[in-house]
Amino acid sequence: MTTSPLNSKPVTQIGLIVGDIEATIQVWSAILGVSAPEILVTGLVEEAQTEYQGHSTPARAKLAFFDLGTITLELIEPIDEPSTWNDQLVAHGPSLHHIAFEVKGMSDSLAALAEHGLPLVQRGEYEGGRYAYVDGSERFGAIIELLEND
Repeated sequence: MTTSPLNSKPVTQIGLIVGDIEATIQVWSAILGVSAPEILVTGLVEEAQTEYQGHSTPARAKLAFFDLGTITLELIEPIDEPSTWNDQLVAHGPSLHHIAFEVKGMSDSLAALAEHGLPLVQRGEYEGGRYAYVDGSERFGAIIELLEND
């Protein structure tokens, strides 16, 4: 019997891949009626320990987060490659990338999702936690992101 890896966890984030984060921030700020968020850049591979398809990658991304109450809208502009971010931009242009869920026990969650045929695509660290993307694009129309905060 397989487990329910997301176990009724609420969606915490929607991630969009964009080609020009500065311009996209202006559009979203205008339609949401909010101030433009700060642009962050993911850490270097030595810091973030970024892996793509099981191998270390120098890929980074510019990020911006809009707090929409119970959910965050994340804008992602890829820098360098290979990465799931760059693959998405090349294949589909600006588009939906992921739906994120906060979890406790990243390893167990990844193993349970693998039981459901959702393989790990990319993972990395950030200050205060870690993320992992599993490939749900064919089955669910988007990558599923797991966020684990310390």
